[in-house]
Amino acid sequence: MTFARWSLVATLFTVCVPAQAQVEVVGPVEYGIFETLKEDFQPGERVLSRRDQPIRQTTEVPARLGSKFGMRYRLVGKREADTPLTLLYLTPGVVTPDGKRHDKFEVVQGLVPDAETDVMAFEFTEPHEVVTGEWRLLVFQGDRKLAEQTFQVSE
Repeated sequence: MTFARWSLVATLFTVCVPAQAQVEVVGPVEYGIFETLKEDFQPGERVLSRRDQPIRQTTEVPARLGSKFGMRYRLVGKREADTPLTLLYLTPGVVTPDGKRHDKFEVVQGLVPDAETDVMAFEFTEPHEVVTGEWRLLVFQGDRKLAEQTFQVSE
């Protein structure tokens, strides 16, 4: 292929591919345990929380129902139609009641331009989810890693 023809192909490709905004994390990433006043959780029970729920900064998470841990961060450059976020939860091996082992959970989340902050969290609501070991939470937009935090869940 000649240079002129290659240049034309490259130009056509860039014209046909819509421009995507590059979202960026600005400011500090808060991480740790989302605080709640409730102490005795039952299987399946969740406590509704506010977006500004306090986070106690730690990487150590108690292995018990009701523990909610993760990150809160601020993204700039968000447009609703852009590439969504992929929230990747790497687990030490959650075995669901159907007997399947899950070393990861993946959630695709659309961008919400008006949201002041974004949250990625995991809450132990069922006994089978409470697995000790290393949990890694990662936030991606496409193949770009935006945030990552590792937690140690222990008795």
